[in-house]
Amino acid sequence: MTTRKVTKAVFPVAGLGTRFLPATKSIPKEIMTLVDRPLIQYAIDEARAAGITEFIFVTSRGKSALEDYFDDAPELESSLEAAGKTALLETLRSTYMPSGAIAYVRQNRAQGLGHAVWCARQLVGHEPFAVILTDDVIAAEKPCLQQMMEAYAETGGNVVAAMEVAPEKTSSYGVLDISEEHGALVRVRGMVEKPRREDAPSNLAVIGRYILTPYVMETLNQAKKGAGGEIQLTDAIAAEIDSGRPVHGFRFRGQRFDCGSKAGFLQATVAYGLAREDLNKDFRQYLEETLSLRAAAQ
Repeated sequence: MTTRKVTKAVFPVAGLGTRFLPATKSIPKEIMTLVDRPLIQYAIDEARAAGITEFIFVTSRGKSALEDYFDDAPELESSLEAAGKTALLETLRSTYMPSGAIAYVRQNRAQGLGHAVWCARQLVGHEPFAVILTDDVIAAEKPCLQQMMEAYAETGGNVVAAMEVAPEKTSSYGVLDISEEHGALVRVRGMVEKPRREDAPSNLAVIGRYILTPYVMETLNQAKKGAGGEIQLTDAIAAEIDSGRPVHGFRFRGQRFDCGSKAGFLQATVAYGLAREDLNKDFRQYLEETLSLRAAAQ
């Protein structure tokens, strides 16, 4: 099957991050650091690995730090160079984005994920595109979006990342109604946003990675409100099925962390800290000693 190459990715980063107040009073949630890199850097690196060359940020008031983060920092460069800190200098330069690679559009009012994606419609144009939610950090040997691109080359249409969740947690996700299973890929005949446990068609939930056709934007143009009174991206993807365009769920290989929650952010910090060769020994020793002390106290 011949599919059109995906080179654009939309990053909905307009949220207020209220669950992380007071930290997010002064900095965007996406700039919060997981070990020593902000969440947005993990998302950008994953997109680059998948061949994305055009990055579209859907922002809101107070997000200027995101723009500054990807800009050149000549004074800091000079300081590191003078101090002979070449490794840090290379790390700094890896965060730069070439002029014109990132475009920014505003979401003036929070009306749901579907509305945030719709805000990027003029920049997406009539091309397939990816969507990456920075709250979902996925640790994987091969980046999740790259895995999805390989699946998309076989299926075309729409591909959404999916993982199994506990039945009692389906009310927090978009859930897939499956018609066929082919290994990691499942053919989808329906999608339900945040169903009650007893109404969920499965426990296969959509996670924050998508490859979508431009027709999704046409559906979002209708601005129909769904669950929670918001414009839901899930509803627009479900409309693709009704129109005869395929939707597949892809069970990615990797571990997903919900960094939109404090518990998930802490779990990711531990996992990524232990995965670092320069931190593993001391960090693991600290964790083991802390757990031993707690067990002894009990």
